[in-house]
Amino acid sequence: MLYHLSADLILIIHLAFVLFVALGGFLVLRRPRLMCLHLPAVVWGALSEFLGVICPLTPLETTLRELGGGTGYEGDFIGHYITALIYPSGLTRGLQIALGFGALLLNMAIYGYWLLRKRQSRNK
Repeated sequence: MLYHLSADLILIIHLAFVLFVALGGFLVLRRPRLMCLHLPAVVWGALSEFLGVICPLTPLETTLRELGGGTGYEGDFIGHYITALIYPSGLTRGLQIALGFGALLLNMAIYGYWLLRKRQSRNK
């Protein structure tokens, strides 16, 4: 039971991290101090998509599930959970790279907006 709960907790943390990578720039608009956490998270998230690296949380969750008597899964977190929800036909390498670029571009736009807003406030 403890292993199963631990695996679920890792899953929730993993999902929160993915959401933070993708949408954390919006939090930075309200709390600029989060930038020191968000920028490295975006770099890690994008690089892991570009290079096809499996996040260390994925094997940890799989191991905990197996120790709890359940079955693990092969592949990565996005391929197993997120893709099953959004892209039922499966995650291709090209789509994985597009997700990485999408996260980068969205966050670049948010940070660009933040910098523009900061400059305008200085000029007033």
